[in-house]
Amino acid sequence: MARTRTSTARRYAEAVFEIAERDDTVDVWLEQLTTAAEAVSDPTVARRLEDPQIPIEERLNALLAPFGTRMLPQMGNLLALVLRRRRVESMPNIYREFRRLYNRRAGIVEATAISAAELDDAELTALRTRLEEITGGRIELETRVDPSLLGGVQVRLGDQLIDGSVRGRLERLRNMFAAGALTS
Repeated sequence: MARTRTSTARRYAEAVFEIAERDDTVDVWLEQLTTAAEAVSDPTVARRLEDPQIPIEERLNALLAPFGTRMLPQMGNLLALVLRRRRVESMPNIYREFRRLYNRRAGIVEATAISAAELDDAELTALRTRLEEITGGRIELETRVDPSLLGGVQVRLGDQLIDGSVRGRLERLRNMFAAGALTS
């Protein structure tokens, strides 16, 4: 089921991105999709917006309220469509897919760094610089903490994993012992 939601979000995002490129409003769309995704990120809000007991006009007005008068007309159409089709919960996924397309167009490579402890500013700068050297592009770096790594860092660039964690090194060493590549 999650795959269906993701593929639906991808289709919406691709259609919206085509419109945004055609109209030269990609940056405005990104900003407004961010607002929409944040507005419905609370599951309680999303459920209320999809509640058929509440008149559709009232729900649509509530969904459009954060934008005021600065909303693109096509954004209003998208929000009305996802509301009528009861896909409000997919707005954060639509935003993420649009952001992925935006980043690809801008030459930005998305990376996720997982470390055993919070990285300081100097470590983040060094990591970002090294990743930019590897990829040849700008890096949008998301960081997470996972104490089970023991130390070091794992970096995911798209579907590539660079494992510099202590846990990963210990697992590779254990596998080498098990395979007989190392002897005691």
